[in-house]
Amino acid sequence: MNILIVDDESVIREGVKRTIERSGSGHKVFVASSADEAAEALDRHSVDIVLTDILMPGMDGLEFMKVSRGKYPNVRWVVISAHSEFAYAQKAVQLGARDYILKPIGKKNLMELIAALSGEIEKERLHSREEEFIRTSLKYLREAVFQRLAAGLDIGKLDLSPFMEAHPRFRLLMVTMDAGSKNVHLEHFIIDNVLTELIGLHGSGLAVSLDRLSLLGLVTLREGVAMETLLGEVKRHLKHYLKIPFQVHHSEELTDFKKVPRIVAQFRQAPASGTYVSFDGGSDRAIEVALHFIDSHYNEDLSLEKVASIVFLNPIYFSQLFKQKTGQGYKEYVISLRMEHAKRLLANPDLKLADVAERIGYQDVRHFTQVFRKKFEMTPTEYRSRPL
Repeated sequence: MNILIVDDESVIREGVKRTIERSGSGHKVFVASSADEAAEALDRHSVDIVLTDILMPGMDGLEFMKVSRGKYPNVRWVVISAHSEFAYAQKAVQLGARDYILKPIGKKNLMELIAALSGEIEKERLHSREEEFIRTSLKYLREAVFQRLAAGLDIGKLDLSPFMEAHPRFRLLMVTMDAGSKNVHLEHFIIDNVLTELIGLHGSGLAVSLDRLSLLGLVTLREGVAMETLLGEVKRHLKHYLKIPFQVHHSEELTDFKKVPRIVAQFRQAPASGTYVSFDGGSDRAIEVALHFIDSHYNEDLSLEKVASIVFLNPIYFSQLFKQKTGQGYKEYVISLRMEHAKRLLANPDLKLADVAERIGYQDVRHFTQVFRKKFEMTPTEYRSRPL
């Protein structure tokens, strides 16, 4: 089995990798610290099982799973979750995750789950290995041939007639990103998956890469489905997931495959004068993820810049959005959260003030005391000694 571990904490991903490799199971393990790296790994390797953390910088584990399922329907997904993220883990199972593992990850439970999933996969492969190989080979060949056709390149003696017969009437749509020199591997991966999933949902067809910034979809819509419906869903999904502007071009209904290169050439000329769609960033979701991260990591470095980077927002915009959504300034929220935890810890007489301060993210006891007194108009010692 090929297993991919996706977690932004190196201790977790390397620990899981070491556990699997030392088990003697013979599984090959790949690691990724972000959705971007995970997308590259899925493209490069034939992955059977993905173990992904929920909260990561940029795209979180749940959204990465959602955008990947269409392209990799046979991958088993397992969510790595902290106790405080249990509701997210339950949601992941509802979205199609096979199971979830709570941190700290127990070696015995981990290997039992891997063994169970491996057994399921092997059982399926015995029944469908040859069929799947033929189907996958034909799919990649068909996409490669159509890709050359769309680019106006010679396809030699390769026969596209079975594909043409399957799509006597079709439409084209092309998504183009405005990214400059930015690395857009993850964005490319997202567009590919969104197009593949939505084309399959509303009809039949395929999506292929034209170049680093452009992807082309061919679709034969089911009867009763309007092109506007598909376009609307494509734009809505991409506005949510992408962090860069993009354009979506589409053709009228076509019946002649010979027209494909000319239509694609017209699409390519359009970006110079066309209007790019700006992403909306999923602001509610961004603040939800940020709040969950803060609540789970309140005793760590929680600078505004760090948390803003986790949800891929400009720090100034994130600060404004945070106050708009929560009614509190960012710094005020973090201090209030830490001080509430401090009050609970102070109830334990065995903990020294230095221990309490360190557990809520303060290395300097004097600074902790000053912040506590400003918040509650008494020192931590006075709070501790007050009559109950």
